[in-house]
Amino acid sequence: MAEMQREVDRYISQFKEGYFSPLSMLARMSEEVGELAREVNHRFGEKPKKPSEADNSIELELGDILFITMCFANSLGIDLTEAHDKVMHKFNTRDKDRWTKKDTD
Repeated sequence: MAEMQREVDRYISQFKEGYFSPLSMLARMSEEVGELAREVNHRFGEKPKKPSEADNSIELELGDILFITMCFANSLGIDLTEAHDKVMHKFNTRDKDRWTKKDTD
């Protein structure tokens, strides 16, 4: 994850504008989540795509969300590996008995 964050930073750092403000990034993230929702609805929901709509994919929309998440984290000095580790610790402790586990036999 750290290498991906560095790659995103190298990309953004080549532009004078740099990272957007946190509010702009949150708006951008919301846009990308909306695009993902649209793709999921087209694929699994009752709303087919119009013939004139561009071919996007769930994979690309998730990639866009990952990119903006890394931009957001980089701009705020957040290490996403550390954030991930903290979240996994939370799920492995607080929520360890919340769901029915599969049999391992």
